[in-house]
Amino acid sequence: MANIKSAKKRVLVNRTKAARNKSVRSAVKTSIKKVEAAVEAKDTAAAATALTEATATISKAASKGVYHKNNAARKVSRLAKIVNEMA
Repeated sequence: MANIKSAKKRVLVNRTKAARNKSVRSAVKTSIKKVEAAVEAKDTAAAATALTEATATISKAASKGVYHKNNAARKVSRLAKIVNEMA
């Protein structure tokens, strides 16, 4: 570990931010899996609801800087595509 006080603080801050980012990424992955599970089960209503929740989760992650906006847009687009194809 670093000897300089500011470097020690950066290490601590980076660990905190990494943990938060990991949590947000995990939430996004979970919401995506819920949409895919609903599509797999051919449950249109559940898929639409899960898509709305997943879109919100992904958008929040992008606004926080966890995901790049194009990455988030791509994820939302792919989910919307699979939900729309089943209808």
